[in-house]
Amino acid sequence: MKNIGIFYGSTTGNTGSVAEKIAENLGVAAADVFDVANVAPSEVGKYDLIILGASTWGSGDMQDDMQDFLNGVAAMDLSGKKVALFGCGDESMSDTFCNAVGEMYERMIKTGASIIGDFNADGYDYEHTDADVDGKIVGLLIDNMNHEDMTDGRVKAWCELLKAES
Repeated sequence: MKNIGIFYGSTTGNTGSVAEKIAENLGVAAADVFDVANVAPSEVGKYDLIILGASTWGSGDMQDDMQDFLNGVAAMDLSGKKVALFGCGDESMSDTFCNAVGEMYERMIKTGASIIGDFNADGYDYEHTDADVDGKIVGLLIDNMNHEDMTDGRVKAWCELLKAES
């Protein structure tokens, strides 16, 4: 697999835990897993595959640290790089479930990067997510509030997909 960097924004630690699970499944060293509150956006340039993760808060808002981090990343030319997205949310917020994934997608597509890792949201019950772009879910959606029992299996399956696509 290519050189992989994982960048996440986490307020309560949930998204950070998922980032660690992804790193474990992909064999990514701890030195290549970053809390975006503590790293410059330019760090993404060192990686061939950039994995971005954020939680969705309130009325569909992206986690603050990731919002700030993406302001810097969005100005970069990431042509030739691949980006995969994951997000944590609560399906009981059924009209904004994991909207951060959709927002990251919209911002990263403008950088010239190739977005990989489309996944399914089977087993969840929500009305709307911005992560649904043209009828496909553009990343991994995690709900540890209501479906923690599904997290490990989803992460493993998504990581296998990333291995095949990169």
